[in-house]
Amino acid sequence: MFGQDINDAASDFFSQGGFGSPAPGSAGPVNQDGAQPTTAPVADDTAASAPVTEPTAVPVNGSDELLDIKQEALQALSPLVGHLEQSPEEKFRTTMMMIQASDDQSLLREAYEAAKAIEDDKNRAQALLDIINEINYFTQQHHS
Repeated sequence: MFGQDINDAASDFFSQGGFGSPAPGSAGPVNQDGAQPTTAPVADDTAASAPVTEPTAVPVNGSDELLDIKQEALQALSPLVGHLEQSPEEKFRTTMMMIQASDDQSLLREAYEAAKAIEDDKNRAQALLDIINEINYFTQQHHS
């Protein structure tokens, strides 16, 4: 008996639009006595909430500050990288990031050694190609 009551209630619920709008052709949800329920107006509190600030682009003069922070972070990171426990692939990626962020070609040997230590042939090949491309970048930049 109880199971049938639940099924009837579920059927009524979904035939009346469930959680959303009333079902097409229906007058909307009804109370047990068949009357449409009345609801108290819901206060719109969006005006009282704090304004949401959108992220803004960094002004041109702010980019100089960001570049300064980047340089300081790279200088602080350089002596600490050796303390990281990284796989050869992670060490390669970290070293390449540092090379590209600082244009420091003196790190190429370290990146090359890490690339040679990568076990997976496909990943090692890609890392070696990245080393060659980076060397091309530095040699073409030097000749320009």
